[in-house]
Amino acid sequence: MKRLLVLILVLLWVLRAQGQSQPCAAIRLPKISDQNKQDLENKLLKAYEEYKSDPTSADALIWYGRRMAYLGRYMEAIEVFTKGIHQHPKDARMYRHRGHRYITVRCFDQAVRDFEIAARLIKGTRDEVEADGLPNASNTPTSTLQSNIWYHLGLVYFLKGEFSRARKAYKNGIKVSTNPDMYLAMANWQYITFRRLHKDKKASALLANIDSSTKLLENSDYLLLLMLYKLDKSIEEAERALSENGNPLLNATRSFGVGHYILLKGDIVKARQVFTTITAGDQWASFGFLAAESELKKRF
Repeated sequence: MKRLLVLILVLLWVLRAQGQSQPCAAIRLPKISDQNKQDLENKLLKAYEEYKSDPTSADALIWYGRRMAYLGRYMEAIEVFTKGIHQHPKDARMYRHRGHRYITVRCFDQAVRDFEIAARLIKGTRDEVEADGLPNASNTPTSTLQSNIWYHLGLVYFLKGEFSRARKAYKNGIKVSTNPDMYLAMANWQYITFRRLHKDKKASALLANIDSSTKLLENSDYLLLLMLYKLDKSIEEAERALSENGNPLLNATRSFGVGHYILLKGDIVKARQVFTTITAGDQWASFGFLAAESELKKRF
């Protein structure tokens, strides 16, 4: 009887490891204009056709899953990547992309498991540029497989409040961040993680490498946030940064960063207002929204 119980528990663990059948939070669909939605649907159809023409292709399967997720079909994307894991169990990309969507649907423990597996699989391998599904204005990718694995693993640890583990992930991520955009994204999260761990000397040392004149392709918000810390701006100056370049609700990344800056400055009431404003917006899948949501749950 005892052996049977152990066997059942093992089987349940295996089934859980193969894929999460339900989201860990009520899913909110992304707000997409009719024109953009049609474009995304056309690209999804093309990705599906390419996948069906060669179901064993890892690349085709990945793009099929990614295109699904861009339309808010997160759980279907997770199932696609789960199928990819069955077919290509040693391909770190499958775990990296499934882990990303586990973060989206707030299944943080499953995301940690996937990214930790991915981190083991890339050990000793050559890094590779990761193409963007939603390219920047110059159509130049700024991240790699390895930097994305460490970035997302650090993020999910941060969201869980496991800051020591987040710090280690970002430390590894900075090592493989070979361009200014990826470095600043990693440095931003590493900096605030240092601050949450009260490692202020390490945080200050990190800021020494931040230069406001750095030329970037897409991560200007992270540079702005790091400069807030480096120049020790007032709360009022930080609040003004929220309204630059339009509606703060349309930029959860910047808004969370400013809210977190205000939090570390000691104004908990204003920080809560910023985080609440973010979570009232429609950027449910963005990391800034997730982080604001996490802070409200942990702290307020």
